Order: sequence, then structure tokens, then C-alpha cells
Amino acid sequence: MRTARTEHAKRPIPPLDAAALERLALRYVERFATTRGRLADYLRRKVRERGWEGPAADPPALAQRMADLGYVDDLAYAEAKATAMGRRGLGGRRVALALRQAHVGATDAEEIAPMVADRAIESALTFARRRRLGPFGGVAIDRALREKQIGAMLRAGHGFDLSRRIVDSEREIGPDDLM
Repeated sequence: MRTARTEHAKRPIPPLDAAALERLALRYVERFATTRGRLADYLRRKVRERGWEGPAADPPALAQRMADLGYVDDLAYAEAKATAMGRRGLGGRRVALALRQAHVGATDAEEIAPMVADRAIESALTFARRRRLGPFGGVAIDRALREKQIGAMLRAGHGFDLSRRIVDSEREIGPDDLM
């Protein structure tokens, strides 16, 4: 026996208008820390998925308006993202890549670059400890393992010289040993 619920077809979702797009933007910035670029990408995707009704949609302008209202702050997002990635042990190149992918502007990325550079040694040591690389692994390192460990540090965004110095160290080291 079929019920009304199983026979009822899903209603099509109506196309977006300016008010609905603004509600989507507010809901998005309420739930997620984001950048103007990411918010504009999200809004463009929603317009593409659901269609548009009314005058032409302008997601970048709406994203800028959200930034003007203080709901979106690219610099604060970049600082928080860089700090979190540094705590995880990721290096400057990985941080820069993540910020580019999040559409953080060049001026904001340049503003936090000194902070990332200041924490480079600490984040490299955090990564080495977490992954048990070099002196933190407790095993003798042959050439193949050494190359593999240096490669892991390079993929994590650390510089070659710093990675080599950490992996080649014969004892557990701290930031002062690498200065």
C-alpha cells in the first residue's frame, strides 16, 4: 500500500534571488571562518546549482559587503590558519599554499609571513617529533630512510637546509640548537 508520503514527489527548489543569496551568505559566515574569495566562490556555486531570478547576481560584491560589516576578515582568517598549521608542524610553503587556496590576498599573506618565518624552527621540530623523524625516531638512520624523512619534511613545507639539519642530528635537539 502506498502512502501519500511515498507518492509525493519532491518539490523543486526555487531559484535564488537577492534576499535568498544574502541569507545563504549570512548562514555561511555564521558557520565557518572564511575569506571573501571563498565566500564568493560558495555563492557562485549556489547560483549555478539553483539558478537565479531577478537582476544579475554579484557574489563578489556580496562577499565584500559581508567583509565591510565585519563578518569576514581575511587577515584574521590568515593568522588563525597559519597559527593552526604551525602548531601541526607544517612549514611556510604549505601555509602559503593553503592561504592562496583560501583566496587570501597577497597583502594579507605578506603581513603574516614574518610570523610564519619566526615559527619555522618550532614548527619543523614539532613535525619531526610528531612523525618521529631523525633523532626523535629512536632508530639508526640509513641513507634511504634519511632521504625519505627529508622528503617528508620538504612535503610538509619546510626548507631543505632546516630539514637536513634536523634529520641529521644525532641527539634530540631544541630550537636553540638550530639557531
